[in-house]
Amino acid sequence: MTTETAPSNAPMAALAARAADRYPDDLAAKYLRDGAWQELTYAGLWEQVRQLAHGLIGLGVESGDRVAILCNTRVEFSIADLAASSTGAIVVPVYPSNSPDECEWVVGDSGAKVIICENAAQVAKIDQVRSGLPALEHVIVIDGAVDGATSWADALAAGADGDDVELARRADEAQPDDACLIIYTSGTTGRPKGVVLTNEGFAAGRRSAVEMALFGPGDVVYLYLPMAHVFAQLIHADCVEVGATIAYWGGDTTQIVPELGQVHPSVLPSVPRIFEKVYALAMGMVPPGQEEHVAQAIQLGLKVRAADRRGEPVSDEERAAFEQADGEMFALVRGIFGGKVHLAISGAAPIAPEILEFFFAAGVPVFEGWGMTETTSIGTLNLPAEHKFGTIGKAVAGADIRIAEDGEIEMAGPMLLKEYWNNPDATADTMTDDGYLRTGDLGSIDDEGYVTITGRKKDIIITAGGKNLTPANLEGDLRRSRWVSQAVMFGDRKPFPVALITLDPDEIVAWAKEQGLPTDVAELADRPEVRDLIQADLDEANARYAQVGQIKKFKILDRDFSLEEGELTPSLKLKRNVVYDKYADDFEGLYQK
Repeated sequence: MTTETAPSNAPMAALAARAADRYPDDLAAKYLRDGAWQELTYAGLWEQVRQLAHGLIGLGVESGDRVAILCNTRVEFSIADLAASSTGAIVVPVYPSNSPDECEWVVGDSGAKVIICENAAQVAKIDQVRSGLPALEHVIVIDGAVDGATSWADALAAGADGDDVELARRADEAQPDDACLIIYTSGTTGRPKGVVLTNEGFAAGRRSAVEMALFGPGDVVYLYLPMAHVFAQLIHADCVEVGATIAYWGGDTTQIVPELGQVHPSVLPSVPRIFEKVYALAMGMVPPGQEEHVAQAIQLGLKVRAADRRGEPVSDEERAAFEQADGEMFALVRGIFGGKVHLAISGAAPIAPEILEFFFAAGVPVFEGWGMTETTSIGTLNLPAEHKFGTIGKAVAGADIRIAEDGEIEMAGPMLLKEYWNNPDATADTMTDDGYLRTGDLGSIDDEGYVTITGRKKDIIITAGGKNLTPANLEGDLRRSRWVSQAVMFGDRKPFPVALITLDPDEIVAWAKEQGLPTDVAELADRPEVRDLIQADLDEANARYAQVGQIKKFKILDRDFSLEEGELTPSLKLKRNVVYDKYADDFEGLYQK
């Protein structure tokens, strides 16, 4: 669906007020309260935003001050985010999973004057480290009442009678190059760096969304991604720009699929894991001996749907076979996502082309895109009318992408970061002399302009034989297995690659019950029957690669990697160096057997 209004170059400070003028009666939000879905129009959203913005001004917030938000993805995060932006302040999201020490670093390094916390537990983290936060003057709590913190209701009430002329003045004074957001990269090494993003960068992202007709008024975007991550921040800004509805998840990962069935989203931004799990589930339901039939159905689905998009005819025989496959399998897949998804965007990590082909055939078009925190989450994207599975798409409008001599992808454009906060050395290191960002990704660009990523520069494995291997692709192929949650390839300066594998607890436990085996994941990790399952899927994955790049040995761990243990980033990317260090003995043990 497209929007009838032209994209704006407005600063983030003007975004909420502008949306209220353009779409006052359109739904801005759907959110769960006490088990029921509530609705909020753009006019209603603005009323709460302006009240909180005036409340923040009453606490002394000036343009350029930092306002931190320590909260899960929910409608109050959006209100807080837009309110802080409306004052001309710089928003500093903090991952709700952060430890007190990590919160201290983000809030302290940014010099936040105010922090908005979700609940008493998050306030308690700040209280633990308050002595190390000299710039922090005020704490606001969304849920409940906490001693020493201003309640959400009181903060809104304090700004109810504020004069919106002041908000308009601040928006008018905001410049394109002014910072509007500092995202602290979750990082795989060291302290997170504060990536300073600008009004100009977000305007470029919003323009791209409109020009590519990704979504518009009437679309419902289901948002479960953490709003402390730049991907969710950009989706949020795009929705407000075009007047789409955000349906906020309820906060429970086990309820994502049921909630999709309740809100029937038309747009689903996601990390690959949700698609990988549904794909593995669907493939796991294929009866023995029917694999070739399913593969043919997928190829037919690809052909028919591509023809339908181009307005080209297909034969009656093909149409009948397609409709049969649709009724037997594809409609069920669409139902898992609520039945109305016309665009799903996968980002933050690689996803296998076979998975994208499967969902396209099923009528849930999942398109891979690429961006970084440092590029305001945009860079390339595949589109319904112009895509090539296995690539990350073409450069979006305004992005200039090139390949350096060593194969590194470099990018220029208005969406690039302004700087790393308080870190000029890191800023200088990441930029070329002519203004391109060194992305750290390795890749290529084909004759049609499609970009392919081949790996991370810092993740390259050089075997003892001198062969350069990029582990991400083989790891991604292993994650397609119904039984595998994570796979980590190792082999730098070693004779051959090995891997640590974690089990998908939902799938492996369900299988174990069917087999009459124990249902404890730690116990299953040592069972020969489970090892045989993994070996079969590893053999299939290995077959796609040259002998030198194949995983020769593996170990199944007794638990999955987790955010809490520091092995995953908040966007569920693997912290490879952490895993390498923590499980060094396990990796080395694979070479002793």
